[in-house]
Parts: sequence; C-alpha cells; structure tokens
Amino acid sequence: PRARARALRKPVEHMIQLGKDGTEHKKRQAEAYIFDKTLVTALFEAAPERYADRPGGYTRIVRTLRRRGDNAEMAIIELL
Repeated sequence: PRARARALRKPVEHMIQLGKDGTEHKKRQAEAYIFDKTLVTALFEAAPERYADRPGGYTRIVRTLRRRGDNAEMAIIELL
C-alpha cells in the first residue's frame, strides 16, 4: 500500500545518491544494502548520467485505484 511506497522511497533515493557519487567507498556501502553485485554495477553506471542535474527527489509515488476485495489503498513508486 501507500505507506510501504513511502517507506521504500528513502532507501531508494539513498542508493541513487550513492550511485551518483560513484566512489569505491560508496559502491561498497551500496553492496552492503543490495546483495546483487550486477545490480549495484548497473546503478553506478547509469545513475551519474541519468540524475546528474537533479539534486534529489528521484522517485515519485503515484496513487492508484483501491484494490478489489479489501478496498486497500494502492500506490506505485516510479523513478524519475
């Protein structure tokens, strides 16, 4: 639900910020949180050019329709 999307926003933005910095120390910090080394490598290759001009706010939470069955609030988190 929406609360999980909001909780996910902070670590995602932190990982992108680490990828933007691009030092070996930041890469090791990201690998301590994300255990897939290929994903970390892809993040550190793509993040500097994709988010170079953006100082923060790398994600957006979009509210969607409520879920059928239990009427729970739903949201999608997307990268900008």
